[in-house]
Amino acid sequence: MSVEELSWFKSSHSGGEGGECLEIFPGPHAIRIRDSKNPAGPHLALSPTAWATFLIFCSRPTGNFSASRTNDSEVSTG
Repeated sequence: MSVEELSWFKSSHSGGEGGECLEIFPGPHAIRIRDSKNPAGPHLALSPTAWATFLIFCSRPTGNFSASRTNDSEVSTG
């Protein structure tokens, strides 16, 4: 199955106009993230551990960039 054929979804908080959000595909071994404006373009594939770290980082107050680094093998680009 190609990346384009996966069941991607957007947050319910996305604007109805499109163009300002990311789409994700939560697979069993990787969570894939892509730009909704360019669905055929590159995407990131994060391990479940890297995804959890990303979510923790995003939930922190603006300006708090002290997130711990994940292992580079947990993140790939596609």
